[in-house]
Amino acid sequence: MSSKAFVLLQDGTLFHGRSTGLEGTATGEICFNTGMTGYQEIFTDPSYKGQIMVAATAHIGNYGVTEEESENAQVQIAGLVVRNFSEIQTRPRAKGKTLKDFFAEQKIVAIADVDTRALVRHIRDNGAMNAVISTEVDRMEELQAALQSTPSMEGLELCSVVSTTKSYTFGAADAPKKVAALDLGIKKNILRCLANAGCEVTVFPYNTPFETLAASGADGYFLSNGPGDPAASPSVIEVAKKMIDSGKPTFGICLGHQMIALASGMRTYKMHNGHRGINHPVKNLKTGKGEITSQNHGFAVSLEDVESHPQVELTHVHLNDGTVAGIRRTDAPVFSVQYHPEASPGPHDSRYLFDEFVALMNA
Repeated sequence: MSSKAFVLLQDGTLFHGRSTGLEGTATGEICFNTGMTGYQEIFTDPSYKGQIMVAATAHIGNYGVTEEESENAQVQIAGLVVRNFSEIQTRPRAKGKTLKDFFAEQKIVAIADVDTRALVRHIRDNGAMNAVISTEVDRMEELQAALQSTPSMEGLELCSVVSTTKSYTFGAADAPKKVAALDLGIKKNILRCLANAGCEVTVFPYNTPFETLAASGADGYFLSNGPGDPAASPSVIEVAKKMIDSGKPTFGICLGHQMIALASGMRTYKMHNGHRGINHPVKNLKTGKGEITSQNHGFAVSLEDVESHPQVELTHVHLNDGTVAGIRRTDAPVFSVQYHPEASPGPHDSRYLFDEFVALMNA
């Protein structure tokens, strides 16, 4: 690492760093993740599409990458900012493949030697904003002008960018239950968790009409995680409405949770800087138990709307800031959570939600 690099925020704040050898320029909304492990799962999570990732932990890349830990075949982040970038790895299971190899294959820009503590505090205090990272330091003024034309995440539809274009199945063909999943940016481990719970999942593109989902003969419906502003996908919201009206069990995670809320007449909003990490505390209001959860979202459902809705019950709350972490419909077998029960990375405290979904299909 020798050449200079920089991070330029939309508010004009500049941070200096150095190239990791993965050179170029990337723009997008800048965000940070506080997880100390699981960087490969984070970088390949489609929910991060179009975002520049700041790793809050000091060392990234030291255990390499392995094929089974990717949540998608493609790296989804627009670029990476770290304090220390390891060009070597020490885990036998990685078979010698480094994070630098992985990024180089997909032409992902990564810069290091940035004061990430100061950068994270700036984002935390001033909110999410667009940014540019670059090793092209002689083009800084030009890139500053280009940054102004980078679209805001608010109002941005990204499901079409990350969704499958063809339907496919996952899980045993003789599984007891059949699930139709709408792919808004689905993670592989969600499919594994559904399969482990006894489901064969047929995954459909984001723009699939409800009638096609219903014709699959599914016992229940699933709305996946994904990137972008939920309110920017009105056609998905309409499909979610029909799922609710069908009377069949419906489960939503993250963006899918927000779609169920919007389909129920509630509002979503852009958060100050969002929740991204693997140790977020959530309280299950039914059991009174706490859950340590994996989270990745920049939008949330209006608590006021949940509390005033006659057919919606608040089931989970985020203990750090009191935001909505889970809801259920009282008039239909429909529930959703804002966090990631499948984890990858993160704890498994909330895996029971997949069993609850299956229990509804068995009822």
